[in-house]
Amino acid sequence: MSTIQQAGDRVLANVERVIVGKHQEVRLALVALLCRGHLLIEDVPGTGKTMLAKAIARSLGCSFRRIQFTPDLLPSDVTGLSIYNQKTTEFEFRPGPIMSQVVLADEINRATPKTQSSLLECMEERQSTIDGITHPMPNPFLVIATQNPIEYEGTFALPEAQLDRFMLRIRLGYPSHADEVMILDEQKRTHPLEDLGVVCPADELVALQAAVREVYVDPSVADYIVRLVASTRTHPDVYLGASPRGSLALYRAAQALAGLLGRDYVIPDDVKALAEFALAHRVIVKTSSSIHDITAVQVVRELLDTTAVDGIRGGAGTAGGGLREIRTSPAAG
Repeated sequence: MSTIQQAGDRVLANVERVIVGKHQEVRLALVALLCRGHLLIEDVPGTGKTMLAKAIARSLGCSFRRIQFTPDLLPSDVTGLSIYNQKTTEFEFRPGPIMSQVVLADEINRATPKTQSSLLECMEERQSTIDGITHPMPNPFLVIATQNPIEYEGTFALPEAQLDRFMLRIRLGYPSHADEVMILDEQKRTHPLEDLGVVCPADELVALQAAVREVYVDPSVADYIVRLVASTRTHPDVYLGASPRGSLALYRAAQALAGLLGRDYVIPDDVKALAEFALAHRVIVKTSSSIHDITAVQVVRELLDTTAVDGIRGGAGTAGGGLREIRTSPAAG
């Protein structure tokens, strides 16, 4: 598993030349990438969401496209369409921007539900069916979507089915005073993104994604994941709990985090470190509870404290400080 750790450290260091002071958030993005999952970033404008997507794409040498979601955006503007060619008297398919290796869906909640739904098949099945013809997505394929949590005019809330397609949801947050001074200094003449090179080619990433699947997960850890996710469905403050897709997302994410930390096995602390980011956006709190300021993040944290870790054998004390840092990073409510 040292190969996964070494490659992850290279990408992490490269991206942090652009994204300053957000070590754990960048690592979470790499977790989603290694799991072939997708990432939702919920934060205010100007905190580096677009730069994170661009820096990841450049570090991997992947093709990058940005889709600016607006109310008048059509599904065909995302997936592509067939155009009649008068010379050949045949229809030719013109691929849309979604058919890139790293796609930034900027302000995804500004598009209508019809356009949002055009992403469902692309994200989950890694293909798009247009005019009865199925077109595969490139490999690797990562969607990084952003949404502004404070503006509600002209926005359409993401439906549960759409949220469930995202493996993790994170927030970048504002930089600290020292980090913001460093950002000003580094961008005094040129932007660091311009000098970013490839440190982990796309074909190497595909091999790492396969290697992550081989990280060992003890049956007792898998049982803990299932019990934790199942408890979200019976919590008195929850209207809709996490689906089995949430269990699988947490399982895969724990494998990737273990690999990034240099281990070939998953421990319960990996699961605890990722639970908020993998489950909170899949949990819908009852209206009567949300009135009392109860959030999905609070529910997940409560369940982490009350769900027992039974039957774990060995290695539980080797998690390291990095996991605790991830556990305490801010997450969207």
